[in-house]
Amino acid sequence: MSRRQMEITPELMLRAYRIGLFPMAESREARTLYWLDPEQRGVIPLDGFHIPRRLARRMRQAPYRITANQAFARVIDECAAPRPSSPDSWINEEIRGLFVALYEQGHAHSIEAWQGEALVGGLYGVALGGAFFGESMFSRADDASKISLVNLVARLRIGGFTLLDAQFQTSHLAQFGTQEVPRAYYKRLLSEAVEMPAYFPTDLAEGVLEAEIAKLRQLDQTGSESRP
Repeated sequence: MSRRQMEITPELMLRAYRIGLFPMAESREARTLYWLDPEQRGVIPLDGFHIPRRLARRMRQAPYRITANQAFARVIDECAAPRPSSPDSWINEEIRGLFVALYEQGHAHSIEAWQGEALVGGLYGVALGGAFFGESMFSRADDASKISLVNLVARLRIGGFTLLDAQFQTSHLAQFGTQEVPRAYYKRLLSEAVEMPAYFPTDLAEGVLEAEIAKLRQLDQTGSESRP
């Protein structure tokens, strides 16, 4: 982890992500950003993603309306907002501004979960070639962030992505089959993924997303092994 020595721009952010670095702030009020390059990296397998049974049953009830790239700034603000388990945040004003700029340039994307007109969950991240770097998620209603993640994985598969970087392994992400891989191995995966042609699908024909989620469930049930 190194202290920032120069102004961070959206262009510098993209170069950093390409080689496996990402920035964080120590707190919401911090004025200094740090580059992180963890020894162990969390990777969510796109070919071996696990949907817990309870969540699959919940999704069949369609409790939320899911969209993509409809409320990026609101999603990042919700991710940075205080919550009982985490009163502070690594997302400060500079981080927010950089990601909003990347979104405006077409490099960052969000998934939103809506209950009526209320934004109740979502996530955001950065796309480079066939790599997607998940940054943060939030939930204001049961399973909203989990359903957003399933939706993200389905979209990435449709768009031809090969790598979903979760940065760190957590107990929350472990339930989906997230694996930790050594830094050197991660960077080999990354170097291949960023050169892959891929696109982030927002508007999809009716039934396409649902069919991909159904395929995810089928792969999960047949015990398909991931190869991160």
